[in-house]
Amino acid sequence: MKLKVLFGCLLLLFFYSCGSKKKVVNKKNPGVVIVEPKPIKLPSDKAKELIKDLENENSNLNKYTLAYIKKYAPIAIKEMHEYKIPASITLAQGILESGKGRSELALKSNNHFGIKCHTGWQGERVYHDDDEKGECFRKYVYPETSYNDHSLFLTQRKRYAFLFTYNIKNYKKWAYGLRKAGYATDRKYPAKLLKIIKEYKLYEFDNVKEGEFAEEIKELNDGETFEKPIVIEKMDDNYYEVKKGDTLYSISRRFKISVADLKEINNLTDNIISVGQKLLIK
Repeated sequence: MKLKVLFGCLLLLFFYSCGSKKKVVNKKNPGVVIVEPKPIKLPSDKAKELIKDLENENSNLNKYTLAYIKKYAPIAIKEMHEYKIPASITLAQGILESGKGRSELALKSNNHFGIKCHTGWQGERVYHDDDEKGECFRKYVYPETSYNDHSLFLTQRKRYAFLFTYNIKNYKKWAYGLRKAGYATDRKYPAKLLKIIKEYKLYEFDNVKEGEFAEEIKELNDGETFEKPIVIEKMDDNYYEVKKGDTLYSISRRFKISVADLKEINNLTDNIISVGQKLLIK
């Protein structure tokens, strides 16, 4: 009975927060929860400096594009260091695909790259007209997750593998390579990316040193690092029924999961548990 109540509660919530993470329940597959960690602070000095220089050189530049760069360039740099995708390319794609962050998909679903559901997507989804009517698109709690998913999208598909043989600073080859790999159907897609990169000097972000950037992240976050989203399947085998004498600590030790995560995935606000209660443990 308690298990049914838990499932019902999860279905009623699109997403909710508890501590440092948020959970998203997939309405199409209520047996899955995606936990999106709260984003960490990222160094923004480089983006601010570039924006200031651009505004001094050309006062007619689009204010929404400048605001987008200032907000999301640090995320693109972090993704570059981890996945070896030029920050200039990622940022230009974000600007183009999200309409400078002002598209309905970006504003309501935090999807900045127009990534569709595709086979295997376990998270929340929304439907928009695109190449076809009512197509399925991924929905995220945080835009940072969208950026990370974009990196995974490119690194985990064989058709994009050849891109990673290119020099990370050769944004021109990357732009044409994306079109060649079939990322976009628009024949002018590479030219559009290159126009944005050159006009807003996004290539400057490709030169940010990984070591220095990583150190700044540690300083800003008191040594904490970014956690990646995780998928939890709510299967019977993933639950543990609390027995007499159990504590959250003893259960956490038994199943090698921290007390904090145990509380997080079960939406517990304190350490109180009761005999017969079923806890999601993996």
